[in-house]
Amino acid sequence: MTTLSPSGQAAGQRKVRRATMNDVARLAGVSIKTVSRVVNDEPGVHPSTAERVLAAIDQLGFRRNLSARNLRRGSSTGTIGLVLEDVGNPFYSGVTRAVEEIARLRGRQVISGSSDEDPGRERELALEFCSRRVDGLLIVPAGLQHSYLVPEMRAGTPVVFLDRPAGDVVADTVLVDNIGGTVEAVTHLASHGHRRIAFLGDAPDIFTANERLRGYREGCVRAGIGYHEELVVMGPHDEASVTASLQRLRTMREPATAVVAGNNRITVYVLRSLAGVAEKPALVGFDDFELADLLSPPVTVIAHDASALGKAATDLLFARLDGDNSPPRRVVLPVRLVPRGSGEVHA
Repeated sequence: MTTLSPSGQAAGQRKVRRATMNDVARLAGVSIKTVSRVVNDEPGVHPSTAERVLAAIDQLGFRRNLSARNLRRGSSTGTIGLVLEDVGNPFYSGVTRAVEEIARLRGRQVISGSSDEDPGRERELALEFCSRRVDGLLIVPAGLQHSYLVPEMRAGTPVVFLDRPAGDVVADTVLVDNIGGTVEAVTHLASHGHRRIAFLGDAPDIFTANERLRGYREGCVRAGIGYHEELVVMGPHDEASVTASLQRLRTMREPATAVVAGNNRITVYVLRSLAGVAEKPALVGFDDFELADLLSPPVTVIAHDASALGKAATDLLFARLDGDNSPPRRVVLPVRLVPRGSGEVHA
């Protein structure tokens, strides 16, 4: 693991300047024009020469500066990069709005993109934003490898991870209390007499899904109902898989009488699958969602404020831009149970 200070410096190292096209040319033993042709994918460069230039680019961590004109006008490009899992998810829409509001007050614009839970896409977006010389990066990580950001962080670009931590660098991180939330969901259902409580979670290699599964296990132990593997179904999920899982859980020899849904999408899939079913299991969903309070019965949720997550992460980012060099921070935001009806059905 590479340990970095909030300013992006590795322990014991001074901040280094970003590699330039001149640096690449010197290392590769070619002219700046040749480097420019390779960077811009222009013809006329021998393949072996192009390979030498690309190797030098990788070694130096060179990023093409797409905002040179802005940089010539001042030290800031006036932009913040935001990499999300899915900008179409209402939860991340709330995060984005909070980031934009703070950035606007600080005279910055936000450019964002969706990784679609693909680590390669996350890396592509993050480095594209770096090539545009964003003043800072906010990332909801899709993978566990973030050493690709080390050259940018060493050069002074602050990076804050939100919703999930980075995999192999130490940096500012803002999370929600995933474990405490699912503990509360299980103990709440158990308090209404449920002993067979199922958990439908996202892919277990996703940090939030794994943490919520840990909370479910801990909640089962605290409630004295034991942990039963046959009641756990991890994703990724779609409506068909949730429907099949619920059918199995509701018809097994000792059926599940309650369900904890691991995120807002899974909760919606559960509701669609149970539409028209006379005797529905009790339900608590992690993440609130629009119209949850207007359904019949209204949906009990573990709620956390998406805007608070975006605000906390953006505040940390601007603190670093303002010169804060204190050690990396890990902020965990609270969640709360919102009882509305679906989680209060007695066994």
